[in-house]
Amino acid sequence: MKLDIDIVDAFTEKQFQGNSAAVVIAESWLDEKLMQAIATENNLSETAFLLQHSSTHYDIRWFSPITEIDFCGHATLASAFVIFNRQPELTKLTFSAKAVGQMSIVKKDDGHIEMDFPARKPQCVDKVPAELLEGLSIQPSSVLLNKQAYFAIYQNEADVLALTYNKQSLQKLAPFDVVVSAAASEYDFVSRYFWPANGGDEDPVTGSIHTGLAPYWAEQLGKTELLAYQASKRGGILNCRLQGDRVFISGKAVLYLQGFIHI
Repeated sequence: MKLDIDIVDAFTEKQFQGNSAAVVIAESWLDEKLMQAIATENNLSETAFLLQHSSTHYDIRWFSPITEIDFCGHATLASAFVIFNRQPELTKLTFSAKAVGQMSIVKKDDGHIEMDFPARKPQCVDKVPAELLEGLSIQPSSVLLNKQAYFAIYQNEADVLALTYNKQSLQKLAPFDVVVSAAASEYDFVSRYFWPANGGDEDPVTGSIHTGLAPYWAEQLGKTELLAYQASKRGGILNCRLQGDRVFISGKAVLYLQGFIHI
C-alpha cells in the first residue's frame, strides 16, 4: 500500500517556523495501530488522517507520537492547506471530528485560513495541583483549567519567556497538559505549551489551546479580536476572533514536503 503524505509548517509564512504537521488523506480509515505507528515514525507534533466524504467534507483524526488527540488546531490548518492546494477552486471546507463536531474552514484572499472552533473557556480551580507548581520554575498568579490543560497565568510576559519546566512533574498532571500565558506588548497575549503527558515536551504552536486562551484574554482585555504569539523556539502567530460560543482562529501555512508512505 502506498499513501500520499504532505508535511506542512502551520501558523507561519516561512519554512522551519510555526508547527509542522503531517497530513495523510486515505480512501478508508486505516487501522488505529497503523495510524499510531505512522505518527510515531513521523515524530511530529501531530499527524492528521482524513477521510473524504465529498470535495468539501472530510472526517479528521489527529495522532501525536504518543497517542490519539481529541483536538488539534495546527494539523487542522495544515490539512486545509493541503486540500486547498490540491483543489484551488475551493474556498470553504467542512471537517468533522468526534470530540469537537463540525468545523468550518474558510480560505481568505490574503492567504490566511480561518477555522471555526467551539470555545473552551477555562475555569478557576479550587485547588492548584502541587505537581503544577513544582513543574514550573516561576509561580503563576492564577491557575485555571479546561478540558485540555491547566492555564498558568502570569502578570509579566517576561516570566512566560524565561520560565523552565520539569517534565517529570508535569507528566503527573495527565491527562491534562499545561499552558502558560500573559498579556504582551507587541501582541495581545503570549503563551507557551507543555505536553509531556500526551505528545512531547514543548509544543511549537498549539491552535487548540487558543480556543481557551482567546476567550480568557478577550474577557481580560475587553476585546473580541486578538493577535496571539506562541513563544516557542520556532514561534507562531495566531489571529483569534470570538463570536458567541465560537472561536475563529486563522493563520498561514507553507509546504515543506510531499511524498509517499510505503506500507
